Amino acid sequence: MAAHHTMDTFSDPSFRDLMAQRPFLRLWAARLAGTSANQMLMVALGWQMYDLTGSAWDLGLIGLYQFIPALALTLWAGHVVDRHHRGRIVAFCLATQCVAALVLMAASRGQWTSRELLLGMSLVFGSVRVFQMAAQQALTPSLVPLNLLQRALAFSSAGAQVAIIGGPAVGGLVFVFGADKVYGLGAALLAISSALIVRLRYTHVPPPREPASLRTLLAGVAFIWRHKVILGAISLDLFAVLLGGAVALLPMFARDILHVGPQGLGLLRSAPAVGAVLVSVTLSRWPLRHHVGRTLLIAVAAFGICMVVFGLSTSFALSLLVLAISGGADMISVVVRQTLAQLETPNHMRGRVGAVNGVFIGASNQLGEFESGATAALLGPVGSVVAGGIGTIVVALSWRYLFPALATRDRLEVPAREP
Repeated sequence: MAAHHTMDTFSDPSFRDLMAQRPFLRLWAARLAGTSANQMLMVALGWQMYDLTGSAWDLGLIGLYQFIPALALTLWAGHVVDRHHRGRIVAFCLATQCVAALVLMAASRGQWTSRELLLGMSLVFGSVRVFQMAAQQALTPSLVPLNLLQRALAFSSAGAQVAIIGGPAVGGLVFVFGADKVYGLGAALLAISSALIVRLRYTHVPPPREPASLRTLLAGVAFIWRHKVILGAISLDLFAVLLGGAVALLPMFARDILHVGPQGLGLLRSAPAVGAVLVSVTLSRWPLRHHVGRTLLIAVAAFGICMVVFGLSTSFALSLLVLAISGGADMISVVVRQTLAQLETPNHMRGRVGAVNGVFIGASNQLGEFESGATAALLGPVGSVVAGGIGTIVVALSWRYLFPALATRDRLEVPAREP
């Protein structure tokens, strides 16, 4: 039966149309390599930091140091992305991360890694990723017809989740031979990704020259504020993952609670992506047709329940299972949020809206890591994750009343023409 469904997927005309979009496939491959590298680097950074300091607070600081520059630069990043060639921006950001990975490789090999160096490189990663994320999100609608956009976003997410599965697992295995090997492999993948993007071709029409002003910089914020469905979707993701994320504490769970070492840490980081890739492949074949708002809220509540169970679990197998389910629930949120934002945003605004969306994502991940580390310092890792999961469930219930237009949204409509 599974084989039959796979054959149906690849024989579907819409899927074949998507596979004919060569520039999109080049971006997809580059994202696969870049995301794999990023996940490897985060495994090595987290494990090295915990080895050096043994501090939950310092684990949280890795996320905070990536979030601060993203928050500071997000408005400028959106303006730059809407004014310049988006492919070149992504390529430059990947190349910069490659250089940072090489610095970490040299430090690990020469045994001069320090807490300050790890936090400094976290600042570098956060600074360039805000530009990369805004440009990358804005690129996809330029590479595929809008009627294929939901499928393209789901397929892109599937590729990213494959990388999130493989990256941490490979990073954990390679870490056995030394952190420098992880950083070296990550640098090689980032170089490949940058080279793929440099060769990306798409129609780029430079917009009319417009000086940067407070009005142009804040245009993305104003647009999202006026569109309550988009505001509700991205703020839901922000608060849910801010409260419910447990990624920063996985080194503590791996070493002190589940006793599985760096290899187990790699599997724990990969587990959410297992569920996510299954859901994203399913959505590539069968896009959401009805009740998308209600489905989104249910998925976020399910994510919170999974975090509560994970926090209480002392079984490695159960922990992997609930993390996988949480990844599948989160993927529904990702596809709905991204599709709504892309379909309802005009092309000349996509960079600025994407930058604001990116800082929401960054807040939910990196700031969420800091929140987890800070609360773990007070409540312990179990108390932190359980309290965060309960908070996520409360958020999902609250958003049903705070954003009724989102809760009652039935379809992800494709506009008849580009705005």
